[in-house]
Amino acid sequence: MTSKRVLVTGGSGFLGSALVKKLLTEGWQVRVLDDNSRGRARRLSAVINDIDFVEGDVCDYDTVWRACKDMTALAHLAYVNGTEFFYSKPERVLEVGIKGALNTLECSVAHRIRRYWVLSSSEVYQAATVVPTSEQVPLVVPDVMNPRYSYGGGKIATELLAVNYGRKAFDQLAIVRPHNVYGADMGFEHVLPQLIMRAAHLDQTTPQGAVIDFPIRGSGEQTRSFVHIDDFTEGCYLAFSQAQQCSFFHIGTMDELKIRDLASLVLETFNRKARIVPSQAPLGETDRRCPDIKRIQALGYTPKIGLKEGVALMAQWYLAHRDLWPAEVRPPQ
Repeated sequence: MTSKRVLVTGGSGFLGSALVKKLLTEGWQVRVLDDNSRGRARRLSAVINDIDFVEGDVCDYDTVWRACKDMTALAHLAYVNGTEFFYSKPERVLEVGIKGALNTLECSVAHRIRRYWVLSSSEVYQAATVVPTSEQVPLVVPDVMNPRYSYGGGKIATELLAVNYGRKAFDQLAIVRPHNVYGADMGFEHVLPQLIMRAAHLDQTTPQGAVIDFPIRGSGEQTRSFVHIDDFTEGCYLAFSQAQQCSFFHIGTMDELKIRDLASLVLETFNRKARIVPSQAPLGETDRRCPDIKRIQALGYTPKIGLKEGVALMAQWYLAHRDLWPAEVRPPQ
């Protein structure tokens, strides 16, 4: 029996499904645990016969215990993502975050799984004082009363649990913090899918040749750095396969971009020009975020897909799958 047997929690999610496919190409036997509440089975359709799929909730200890049987590594990605859920379902975000971490850690110990890999988030440090930001930045919850921080707070708890269980339990612990990963079929609650759907609607309803009034959240001066899913997955696998006993990695790009410029770039994929219309930013919005990626670069990581190319590819997918859009933004038949 091969020693490369891995359980991926959240494996039908956007990031999880990409990692599953990468692991398969690298010769791993893969088992996926997901309840498909946020993930989508279609993301694994091309490899479903090559994996062992367990449908279940990471918050259920017995389900996780059974899924861990005979595994040699565990990649814990199950979480509730999507900014709108941080505000509308903060208690569920925290439940999945903390119970999921505890269950996967305790079951890893019980089954003597010695390699534990976990996906954290750039949200653990919120508004860093140094940008680009290294892995040593302090982790903070700026305001416990703001439901937005249910996400970052749960990820901080996950990191603390992993590190302290891992002191004795694991030969290898890798903690990865993704920074604004984007690509086809990433869902509908994130900034880029929402910009693409909004642009598609305004392209249809604004006369050709006219400048489009394009509303965005906040002033548009806030910055992010975006990394394509293919580049992220390569970096994630490098981190998971080469990490030492306890290692942290920021994965993204160091190309910092204003959100207003991102919105204009999206409109360019429709061959339209935009007049950006700012609005009130949600309470707790981070002004700047850009990772220092020197640590993962030292393992050989080099992002290859530029943002203009990646956004065009992503827009093509969303336009070809309008039938999957939420009902409130779906075009009339």
